[in-house]
Amino acid sequence: MLTDVSRVPLRRALADLPAYVPGARAAVGAAAYKLSSNENPYPPLPSVVAAIADAAVDVNRYPDMYATELTEGIAHRLAVVPESVVAGTGSVAVLGHVLTAVCEAGDQVVLPWRSFEAYPIAVTLAHAEQVRVPVLADGRLDLPAMAAAVTDRTRVVLVCTPNNPTGPAVRDAELRDFLAAVPRDVLVVLDEAYVEFVRDPQAPDALALFAEHPNVVLLRTFSKAYGLAGLRVGYAVARPRLAAAIRTASTPFGVSHVAQLAAIASLRAEQELLVRVEAVVAERTRMLEGLRAQGWAVPDSQANFVWLALGDRAVTFAERCARAGVLVRPFAGDGVRVSVGEREATDIFLEVAQAHAPR
Repeated sequence: MLTDVSRVPLRRALADLPAYVPGARAAVGAAAYKLSSNENPYPPLPSVVAAIADAAVDVNRYPDMYATELTEGIAHRLAVVPESVVAGTGSVAVLGHVLTAVCEAGDQVVLPWRSFEAYPIAVTLAHAEQVRVPVLADGRLDLPAMAAAVTDRTRVVLVCTPNNPTGPAVRDAELRDFLAAVPRDVLVVLDEAYVEFVRDPQAPDALALFAEHPNVVLLRTFSKAYGLAGLRVGYAVARPRLAAAIRTASTPFGVSHVAQLAAIASLRAEQELLVRVEAVVAERTRMLEGLRAQGWAVPDSQANFVWLALGDRAVTFAERCARAGVLVRPFAGDGVRVSVGEREATDIFLEVAQAHAPR
């Protein structure tokens, strides 16, 4: 039995660091649709499951530390050189490695807010300071304000597109104006975790912007469209010099052999998987149209979730959804994010939303 409390001092910054809050899970033995974590509602394809099973027999061995076959596959898919691709345990971990590679203590990182809740955590752990720029009332990023927030202390700007949790994607023209306004020695991270769900014709071609701007880095993931959230595979696309630094900052052997083979199999089955993405996009459209018909003002989501700006009613609304059989993600004081899942889940959610629609 432990009889004393550790007196080892902890970093002061951790005292004020908000904990990452995962999406709610159904209680053991309870039945509920989980719309709280932006997961793909479809299970892995049989070919991907087979790859996972094949990989399982080798888990006594360390994985390929550089995920060579996977990064080569990604590079071929994106038409970039393999030296530009760095894999990691989900795009959030890769973001941490990016910040570690470029930030010194006291540097600043400009980020939108509300946006991905891991951003403040990653910035603080990299010994940098966060500069939050409020998103607009329609859930869009305020790129002119973000550009204006850049100072000589700014090392990185985070652009989440589509923005999690509000949903809209940035447009090509505004992003080009933004990149023209940001100094070339400031890194611009385009976090595209939901890029496969984007259907806005004005959305940018991030790979083209990457080719044009040496200070642009892309973050993408296999967790969402590819349905591998439980295996944790994400990657960065950067200029080779920066990619090498990110690789140096990465956790050795971070991406497991099982995850690597599952991601490779997913790339090979991409056309099959994109059929499922189209189904999610169609269900997203049904959810948005249903909410708007009820009188809700809903941002134009380009991701696999929708956002209700409920303010102080967010937690209460989430509790009502849970009682009805759907778990959603409340952000206290701001709103509720609802992932796009099964058709039956959408039906239940829309029933709850109808009962509490604006009058």
